[in-house]
Amino acid sequence: MANQPQQAEPRSPSRDWERIANTPEFKEMMSRKKRFIIPATVIFAVYYFALPILTGYFDFLNTRVAGALNWAYLFALSQFFMAWIIAILYVRNANKTDRLVEKIVAKEKGNER
Repeated sequence: MANQPQQAEPRSPSRDWERIANTPEFKEMMSRKKRFIIPATVIFAVYYFALPILTGYFDFLNTRVAGALNWAYLFALSQFFMAWIIAILYVRNANKTDRLVEKIVAKEKGNER
């Protein structure tokens, strides 16, 4: 028994994950994601809920712009544009995050050997 080669302890995916999650690169990536996602979510939520609040408590959005079209309709339509803008910004930010993920993965592949 003393002559048997010792087998390496199998790598646990959960241990790998914990180690990766504690690296400075991963923490920087998560920090960058939060710096975009939290403000974008807050801005969109405020913009989204502004319409019912403003129309419920103030009359200025009921002012007609042209024919039956009033400022409330225009504000509601602008929410579609706001959603598209945030989606475009998110994709741009996600592409930057993907580059960080690629660096982390490349580093980890180098550590596996």
